[in-house]
Amino acid sequence: MSIFPFVLVVFFGLSMAQLQAGVPDEKEKTTALKDLLSRIDLDELMKKDEPPLEFPDTLEGFEYAFNENGQLRHIKTGEPFVFNYREDLHRWNQKRYEALGEIITKHVYELLEKDCNLQKVYLPIDATENEPKSFIFMSKDAMTNPDKMLVLIHGSGVVRAGQWARRLIINEDINSGTQIPYIKRAMKEGYAVIVLNPNENYIEVEKSKQLSQQQSPDSSDEPAEKRERRERIPKDNKKKRDFYEKYRNPQKEKETLQLYIRENGSPEEHALYVWDNFISKAAAEHVFFVAHSYGGLAFVELMIQREADVKSKVSAVALTDSVHNVWHQEANKTIREWMRENCCNWVSSSEPLDTSVESMLPDCPRVSAGTERHELTSWKSFNSIFRFFKEALEAKNTKSKTISTRRSNRIKSDEF
Repeated sequence: MSIFPFVLVVFFGLSMAQLQAGVPDEKEKTTALKDLLSRIDLDELMKKDEPPLEFPDTLEGFEYAFNENGQLRHIKTGEPFVFNYREDLHRWNQKRYEALGEIITKHVYELLEKDCNLQKVYLPIDATENEPKSFIFMSKDAMTNPDKMLVLIHGSGVVRAGQWARRLIINEDINSGTQIPYIKRAMKEGYAVIVLNPNENYIEVEKSKQLSQQQSPDSSDEPAEKRERRERIPKDNKKKRDFYEKYRNPQKEKETLQLYIRENGSPEEHALYVWDNFISKAAAEHVFFVAHSYGGLAFVELMIQREADVKSKVSAVALTDSVHNVWHQEANKTIREWMRENCCNWVSSSEPLDTSVESMLPDCPRVSAGTERHELTSWKSFNSIFRFFKEALEAKNTKSKTISTRRSNRIKSDEF
């Protein structure tokens, strides 16, 4: 919607009023126009013709579906998702995109359970019925597999369990944007799997009318005289006021409260909680992490809090474009040394995949993910990461056999 005709009409009316009092000079005209424009709320004007912020709650309602290649396509046209569905309505288009994103999140959850055969486990484990809850996903053998486990941690933002990047799921495909390829390959190779959900830190509930009234100046503690005067306002005047409020803010969004989830109120808290209650208690001898972006920071914080336990149980960590900083996070020398030996960070770079990349912070080796796109680093380094894990496991097993052999020879020599 263009606001310029409106501005011109108002300015023309203003100029005619001024002409009746005398011809204004150019400076007065400029000042008057600036004053007029300063009073115009462009965002509010743009909302006047904005369609309702009401969107479908299913993929079918959006007329989209994933094809056999895992690509999101329009059911009728076969075309990819179009962000600018309505021109000149960016806010509405963004809200539509966010609504679709919520559906994608639920779709990925369904795939984790039905396609990957993972179980949803609610947190906190001792939560009451009415308490805010989060959840993670894990394979059925997560606590009993004696050999190895893969733990997946995504980055920050709108992504949830099972996702690397919502943008990739919508605009590219399921494989590049989700953790499903990691989960399937890991399970095929004998890993137990735990999928963290570090961004699910609170639930949102609509503010109750009672709460709104308590916070309103028109609440029950106002003077009786003022309340009586307000109640005597004619109904017609109230209708006019309500109409004006609706016109002034036609797309007013609901006010919500954030109720944080106990012991899972941040990605760092969540990682620590899952470690203490699941990973540390699992039977797996070798635990492997893949942590993307902020997930790398959450892992480093976990190591700072549980250094000895992590060192004894974790065999290798693959980071993908991690945003951790061992100096700002105050990781000690022994942690930095362990990370240099057991971690590798696949970073966005124009260099070929696995090419060594220099870093100002020598906390762990950095190699190219074979892409300059941050959100693609986990997908592009997929095969390299599993090879890294295989080599780390072989090295651990070789070291264990060597130690076992030395111990056995020492016992035999003592017998003689």
